[in-house]
Amino acid sequence: MSVILAIESSCDDTSAAVCVDGVVLSNVIANQTIHQAYGGVVPELASRVHQQNIVPAVQQALIKAKVSKNDVDAVAFTRGPGLLGSLLVGVSFAKSFALAKSLPIIEVNHMQAHILAHFIEDPKPSFPFLCLTVSGGHTQIVLVKDYFDMEVIGQTLDDAAGEAMDKTSKILGLPYPGGPLIDKYARQGNPDAYKFPEPQIPGLDFSFSGLKTSILYFIRDNVAANPNFIEENLADICASVEGRIASILLNKLEKAAKEYGIKDVALAGGVSANTGLRQGLLKLGEKNGWNCFIPQLQYCTDNAAMIAIAGYYKYLKGEFADQSIAPLARMPM
Repeated sequence: MSVILAIESSCDDTSAAVCVDGVVLSNVIANQTIHQAYGGVVPELASRVHQQNIVPAVQQALIKAKVSKNDVDAVAFTRGPGLLGSLLVGVSFAKSFALAKSLPIIEVNHMQAHILAHFIEDPKPSFPFLCLTVSGGHTQIVLVKDYFDMEVIGQTLDDAAGEAMDKTSKILGLPYPGGPLIDKYARQGNPDAYKFPEPQIPGLDFSFSGLKTSILYFIRDNVAANPNFIEENLADICASVEGRIASILLNKLEKAAKEYGIKDVALAGGVSANTGLRQGLLKLGEKNGWNCFIPQLQYCTDNAAMIAIAGYYKYLKGEFADQSIAPLARMPM
């Protein structure tokens, strides 16, 4: 039997999970609300709150899984990419816990873990498959050949899709975090109310900087003409922005699926929690005869369950790190 304790602290959520023989038994996430006053994540504050949350999160994960710390066989942790101070808290805790119990440690790439979240529950995709991985900091199309054999075949040249949503929410005056609010208001609006441009980027790469600029100018010009424009048209604005971001992502994904001849297509990352994107993928999958895979919402955002399942597959291969390992703010796939 293999019992994996997993730690995730790449940004502003402290998470701990327990996985036994590839089955996730607990997934505890401690959210940070302190950043709402600043309209975005403040790295120094995030690392401090991680220090406060990590011990209680681990304790709750062990209790919920009905596992003792003496039963743990290995400790998996996010090495990167992410905020260096936040990562340092998780890495240091994992190394300390493992050292005290004479356990092996397993480093996990955060972006690989988002993709491997599809192996937490059934149904699972078959190799090879394509995964559109979308978060606040990353937008990638990944060709997944095996658990740890992944090739990025398309990525953003500038801003990420999640960043475009966050900046739009700021322009609209919505509180942080804005992504879920755009999703909420978009459900009440018309996605065809306003037309925003789709970047003409060759190949499978993305660009969102021009879209952000067009949204900024659109809001500025309309508010100049009507100070109540945002309030009166919030739902339609959100629906139109969400619809354009989703179409940019899904059009490239469709192109990649046809180019590589792949029918198993997955969605991962924090932005994969967006309702419009999830529905858009399913609709596109029906059109193209794809097998579509989308994780449960709790496995879309930053969570330790995905670190646990990635750690489990590395445990089976005997891929362990040593105590000299350090976190990496940037980490290639």
